[in-house]
Amino acid sequence: MTKADIVNGISESTGMTKTDVGLVVNGVLDSIREALAEGERIEIRGFGVFKVVRRAPRTARNPRTNEVVQIGERMVPVFVPSRIFRAQVEK
Repeated sequence: MTKADIVNGISESTGMTKTDVGLVVNGVLDSIREALAEGERIEIRGFGVFKVVRRAPRTARNPRTNEVVQIGERMVPVFVPSRIFRAQVEK
């Protein structure tokens, strides 16, 4: 499913124009991106939590050359689904 599919589905179910729905969807995604960039935690009840976690530095290996590579500490976005969401997917 693509963002266009989401926009089309919402537009059909609400009667709003695709342009208006597209603006809303883009606004929500931009808000999530901005909040995560600032290190905030986003909780959407019944859906899940978006948060940023710190990954510790580690040693990795290039499989082609067997060269050892150091990977530094970094911040990565993570999504943790709610129990309700997880139960719906498991059905």
